[in-house]
Amino acid sequence: MPGVRLVQRVSSTRLFARTAPHLIPALDRAVHRLTRGKVLLSAQMLPGVVLTARGAKSGLERRTPLACMPEAGVPGSGPAGGAGEDGWILVGSNFGRTDHPAWTANLLARPDAVINWKGEDIPVTARLLTGEERAAVWRTVLAFWPPYATYQARVEREIRLFRIVRRAVPADSGEGGGRSD
Repeated sequence: MPGVRLVQRVSSTRLFARTAPHLIPALDRAVHRLTRGKVLLSAQMLPGVVLTARGAKSGLERRTPLACMPEAGVPGSGPAGGAGEDGWILVGSNFGRTDHPAWTANLLARPDAVINWKGEDIPVTARLLTGEERAAVWRTVLAFWPPYATYQARVEREIRLFRIVRRAVPADSGEGGGRSD
């Protein structure tokens, strides 16, 4: 896609790290709401989801637009732990800022959430990646979006990576599975 390298360079700057966390999520939420879940502005460069997770302390629903890395045939999400359904990797980069983003604490406390992916609400379960599994996924993430290396170099914390996969929800629960309004 034309302009990808330019966007990668701009997204690696400290100015971007200071301004983007205030502008991009607000624009994404507004456009996503106006288009009934069909458009996510930031997803024009990177795939994106809107994560709805309960606050770790408040228990209130929090909606956060996030870039993601889609995965096909995620190991361990299928029957008997075999290759399974599609999943997504969420990167807690916080634009290279010093603190972990709040949504990562929310997923650590309450891993069941919902994502809006291409206009569809999907119930998911999140799992923090650690050890060799994290290292392997991190290499893939860096090939997918190289600016994450700049973000990691800027901070002392290890950037959190989550794998999210679909979860079964009882039909009468009213949770997920439909179009976003």
